[in-house]
Amino acid sequence: MKELLLIGIGTGNPDHVTRAAENAIREADIILVPRKGEEKSDLADLRHLICDRAKPRGEVLDFDLPVRDASGSYVDGVNDWHDAIARAWTEAASRRPEATRVALLIWGDPSLYDSSLRIAERLSPQPRITVIPGITALQALTAAHAIPLNEIGAPVVITTGRRLRDEGWPPGADTVAVMLDGSCAFETLDPEGVYIWWGAFLAMPNQRLLSGPLTETGPAIVDCRARARAEHGWIMDTYLLRRIPG
Repeated sequence: MKELLLIGIGTGNPDHVTRAAENAIREADIILVPRKGEEKSDLADLRHLICDRAKPRGEVLDFDLPVRDASGSYVDGVNDWHDAIARAWTEAASRRPEATRVALLIWGDPSLYDSSLRIAERLSPQPRITVIPGITALQALTAAHAIPLNEIGAPVVITTGRRLRDEGWPPGADTVAVMLDGSCAFETLDPEGVYIWWGAFLAMPNQRLLSGPLTETGPAIVDCRARARAEHGWIMDTYLLRRIPG
């Protein structure tokens, strides 16, 4: 491939796909769609729906996404996983050796807590990388709750569930946006004076939203999240925490 198009497609609503994204889909020689197992087949189905709407001139090809080995070091496991994904992209694209412009549809935006840009750096020879921005999970979350991301003149820290659990509330932050939390890390915080806005399956038909004081809303989120994951077999969620002066 000579060019890799990383196309942000938002968080689940096909109407979030921009005209720029649709144009990029139409311009690609092939569009690669990852398969993440039967329980996440609706993610591949949505990508196919977006491609059908854009009417691409190129072929849409499915490929199996490697699974991360979580048995050892987190960093080593992620690095090995990214190597495997880069190989999977290359192998999938090689099925159409005449294709020079290859596209991937990226959930949310390729620049925010997504590894596609880091994986793309591992490709050899290195293609030209073109990024088409998309609506992020944080945009979808704040829009769903009709709230601003920040307080007036105040900073926002964007972090992961792992760091929130291991390091606690980031110093100097009034507002904390949490991504990639697989275990409700907010439970490790002192909930007094903290407000939470939580959302799962944002912008999708099965969207879930909860908000309120963490003391009361935290347990409800834990319960809702567990039920939603059991029902769908997977879950994507994110949340915003804010300290509210008493």
